[in-house]
Amino acid sequence: MSVEMCRQEVGGPSSAVVEAALRWLATRRDGGPLRFLRYALEDPSSESAIVLGGLLEPTASVPAATPETRALALWGLIADEVRKVGSAGDSRRRTTLTAAFRLSPGPGVEGPWRATLDDRFEQLKGCGAFRHPSPTTTTPMHKAWKRALGEKLVPCLMRRFESLCSRGESWRPYVEIGRAVDGTLSHVRTPGFKAPSKGAQPVFLERMLVTVEMHRRAIFCRITERKVTACEDGVDGYVVRALNGWTDRLATVPVKALWNCRVEALPGEHPGDPVLAKLRFGKPLARGQRLTFGSEAIEERVDKEHRWVNVDVDHHGIAPGALDVDGDPAVGLTIRVNFDDRPESCWWYAEQTDHERLRRPPAGDRHLLAVGDGFVQHTFRALCQPRENYGIAFRWPSA
Repeated sequence: MSVEMCRQEVGGPSSAVVEAALRWLATRRDGGPLRFLRYALEDPSSESAIVLGGLLEPTASVPAATPETRALALWGLIADEVRKVGSAGDSRRRTTLTAAFRLSPGPGVEGPWRATLDDRFEQLKGCGAFRHPSPTTTTPMHKAWKRALGEKLVPCLMRRFESLCSRGESWRPYVEIGRAVDGTLSHVRTPGFKAPSKGAQPVFLERMLVTVEMHRRAIFCRITERKVTACEDGVDGYVVRALNGWTDRLATVPVKALWNCRVEALPGEHPGDPVLAKLRFGKPLARGQRLTFGSEAIEERVDKEHRWVNVDVDHHGIAPGALDVDGDPAVGLTIRVNFDDRPESCWWYAEQTDHERLRRPPAGDRHLLAVGDGFVQHTFRALCQPRENYGIAFRWPSA
């Protein structure tokens, strides 16, 4: 299909329309871009719809094109293209685009982002991109922003529109990116969000899928897929721990790398401490870079009774959970358990002590999970906070 035919079908916008819409989004004082993209699609008579209509036209080919899905698709595309601008880790153009569209701030920037574009550029004075020489005004930021928008971001978006408008299924990854970016930002702007501890692993998890295979009443195999975003430069791996709810003390669990990583043993700090496993990446990640990797933990002792499957958030948090159009986990934390012996009852818990998580919720409580054919699954819809625990607990029938 030619570009001309494609544009006729979806009413492809001109680069001037796209640039004007992006400038309008960047200058909003009362909310991020995703809010206005959604509103434009929900209310065709609004100012947002008038200004952003052309920018949103290509998303008409998004599968199951609800307003939310279309807005997430475009937001994910914008965020993904911003991430690709510039080759250096402290690119001035990418940094100003990040501030303009209120994406996760880089090193040296104190969040949350302020209301006006000029005030956001003021926040960039102390960051690495503008430190040498340190500017006294925001003029360098405005110059970098103008060039970044007109010379980089808009042309990139125009090229992507040309390829996406005729292949609606190609939008799907951007819908997931949009959800993940929105979840990543929510931990910055959510009141009551807990700051990670000083020793927290410097990553934010966009998706974490834990699949557990039980043997009788013990956890035999735990496969985990993670999609992480680095929160600083030089992130070279991820330390894993398997917390399985033993009735006695925890034991070392052998870990195997499945893809996009390799295992390196880390001895404990003190004698008797369990050996930890670090999943080393092929190359260190720069701040904002993403990576998906998988690991497997095999429990060699299956004669003990486990009471829960737990995720300890020892990093910068996990995005709010969401399912894709097919009902599969798209972002956030999802735990799946396949039981051998069926438990008496099963429930999910969040931010509870060991004692609290073992209390079975009363009948009709939303935390209870139907075991059905011996398989349970839960996606945690809220943001998973740093320094908290989330999981699925179960009670076994009395002997």
